[in-house]
Amino acid sequence: MPTKIQSITAQKIFNIRGEETIEIEVKTKNGFGRASAPSGASRGKGEVVPYPEGGVDQAMKRVKELVEPQLIGIDAQGQEKIDLMLHQIDGTQDFRKIGGNTSYAVSLATADAAASSMGRPLFTQLGGQLTSELPHPLGNVIGGGKHARGKAPDIQEFLVLPVKVNTFLDAAKANILIHQRVGAYLLKKDKTFTGGRGDEGAWAPNLKNEDALEIATKACEEVSDETGIKCKVGLDMAASSLWDPKKKCYIYPRDEVDRDSGEQLEFVLNIIQKYKLVYVEDPFHEEDFESFAELTKKAKKCLICGDDLFVTNKERFAYGIEKGVGNAIIIKGNQVGTLTDAWETTILGQKAEYVPVMSHRSGETTEAHIAHLAVAFRCPIIKAGVIEGARIAIINELVRIEKMLGERAKMATVPL
Repeated sequence: MPTKIQSITAQKIFNIRGEETIEIEVKTKNGFGRASAPSGASRGKGEVVPYPEGGVDQAMKRVKELVEPQLIGIDAQGQEKIDLMLHQIDGTQDFRKIGGNTSYAVSLATADAAASSMGRPLFTQLGGQLTSELPHPLGNVIGGGKHARGKAPDIQEFLVLPVKVNTFLDAAKANILIHQRVGAYLLKKDKTFTGGRGDEGAWAPNLKNEDALEIATKACEEVSDETGIKCKVGLDMAASSLWDPKKKCYIYPRDEVDRDSGEQLEFVLNIIQKYKLVYVEDPFHEEDFESFAELTKKAKKCLICGDDLFVTNKERFAYGIEKGVGNAIIIKGNQVGTLTDAWETTILGQKAEYVPVMSHRSGETTEAHIAHLAVAFRCPIIKAGVIEGARIAIINELVRIEKMLGERAKMATVPL
């Protein structure tokens, strides 16, 4: 059988922050797959445990001792079976024995090997021969919070999203133009700005939050007018990192403001209206389902997206759907440990008319698998940065996929 697994090996590599991570290689008779695990600067409490006690070194040992012996001889095309076996091998609810990053890398490398064995791209292997829609790129142009240092904005990401565009190539180009325009405005506003950037290649300026919003909005509007591509602004507030559970308020040190939950709701509603935001991610801390639901009711023509809130977890997400919490969800495979888990959460969202947003993490490696996952999972949006080595690898892979699809390629519809 050309897709039978012959070997699984683990090795240590580094992500863009220089942190250790695990890389898995899977060999079949006729193919080869490789995948690694990213890392997030802000992690939801509900995520699986990334590595067992002992870190990457211990995870590598457990691949050799526990994972490889069980998966040798299994058909790499049996993705659901393999992912179920990874759960059984680990035997815990949160992958603390082998590590969620380990299981995710094994799961993805196996899919990669199956695609290689059959001589087809990964997005076709996972999504089928009729898969043809490209996601809209959601890119970070100004970074603050945990993605920057010094006197950067409190809000973690100021994002841009082309919402009306004919090709992925044009969408990516528009995001790059906005990124460049923002940089030019930052130099005008602050003569001491040295062009510093955060983890994801976004500018990290000495600005307050609304000053950053003003610049991002102005650059976005100008590029929209110049190119004819309608682009809008969004935010990832990463509010769990602003929340002080003892004081019961959100602390904005750069703006020198503290806001309780009600004040946070009013603040978010105000900036959605003022700047015509189309996307707001994690505007409240990860346990505040009630405020999320209230914002979802009141915000018009804006995606209210849960990341730390849902952590790609079916149970948390199902609870959120029941309570009317948000209308979009971030999909990150290593938050739940396998491709099958991430796929099932995505399907759950699509059935409930939530928008799934395939997402990178701040501590990425240079692999571009999530480009294929976004297409295979039929995600209308991919959050993948704008300019930075690991982000450009993902963007360029989507450009290649678009070319590969040829006349069948079309941009997905973003319900805004």
